Amino acid sequence: MEDFLGAEACNARSPGHCMTMGTASTMASMVEALGIGLPTNAAIPAADSRRKALAQIAGRRIVEMVHEDITIAKILNREAFENAIRVNAAIGGSTNAVIHLMAIAGRLGIKLSLEDWDTLGREIPCLVNLMPSGEYLMEDFYYAGGLPVVLRELGTHDCLHKDALTVNGQTLWENVKDAECYDRKVIFPFSDPFKPIGGIAVLRGNLAPGGAVIKPSAASPALMKHRGRAVVFESIEDYKAQIDAPDLDIDETCIMVLKNCGPKGYPGMAEVGNMTLPAKVLKKGITDMVRISDARMSGTAYGTVVLHVAPEAAAGGPLALVRTGDMIEVDVEGRSLHLEVPGEELEVRKRTWEPMELESNRGYVRLYIEHVNQADEGCDLDFLVGGSGAAVPRESH
Repeated sequence: MEDFLGAEACNARSPGHCMTMGTASTMASMVEALGIGLPTNAAIPAADSRRKALAQIAGRRIVEMVHEDITIAKILNREAFENAIRVNAAIGGSTNAVIHLMAIAGRLGIKLSLEDWDTLGREIPCLVNLMPSGEYLMEDFYYAGGLPVVLRELGTHDCLHKDALTVNGQTLWENVKDAECYDRKVIFPFSDPFKPIGGIAVLRGNLAPGGAVIKPSAASPALMKHRGRAVVFESIEDYKAQIDAPDLDIDETCIMVLKNCGPKGYPGMAEVGNMTLPAKVLKKGITDMVRISDARMSGTAYGTVVLHVAPEAAAGGPLALVRTGDMIEVDVEGRSLHLEVPGEELEVRKRTWEPMELESNRGYVRLYIEHVNQADEGCDLDFLVGGSGAAVPRESH
């Protein structure tokens, strides 16, 4: 216990967010790749004096942008989002970036789809050797040259819109064309990547007609094509109650299925998709199993985890109809997610399916449940999608 408490006490050694390529680090990289953050902004450690220096430069630049009439809408166009999707692939970024960027694009009236994530990122290798896909941490990434080096590698191989405008008034390529890498153990060249497959793979099939996502760079290669028996948990509470039960009929060949944890079923769409393996499997030394859910997972997580199944179970999607014992096949290369149950049987199940009780029948939570979009559309509220402009409202008094 003393060793455990000692390790816990030194987990967070300074200010700042998670030091791996988790969701926070990913989104910081997305901000820089989109052009709405100054160069090097993505990876400077919170305790590094250069973070404060860049903050002051950013404040000065904001004032200059007002005089120059450079608005966010002039920077965030379709090409900027395409750049960000490719960068997410190259850094082994979080699956949460899919939802966040689709929601941001939606607020601007820019159409971004799961197909864009699959097609734009499919041929981009993973260049960055950072946890959870690799070995190093964000601090190492910054000292190796940071995101500008990744952008230069992509641009050199014609995988960027080089003329995209950024907040400093220069193009993305002007900002990064002379970036230098100081550690090739952390940032690999495009011609000899850390992993040949980066990006986010989008799976479809009768289990996910709206799509589901998986992060290949964080998955086990041996499980990227797998057929197994479903072990179903109806909710996160059901999962917690059953997972370590001695009589739970499960082994490493099974596929764990978690329902009702999507945007409606678990408002906020909690990061519970990377379910911990059952104790009886962990005791065998097994560290990964295929897991499927309508939930999200932390960007710091690792494993063969299929997420964001759409439509979600709470919305009546096919995931709601899966039962323990059903056979499921996952084929990442083939981009398929198939439930081996005849259509006629699924129709019978659908007629007897009853939606779960809403978490709240009033207030903001009810508003959220009634209006939140599915994961394949960015999980924004439906009435907020589309450009709103920047009109100045009337005085309030």
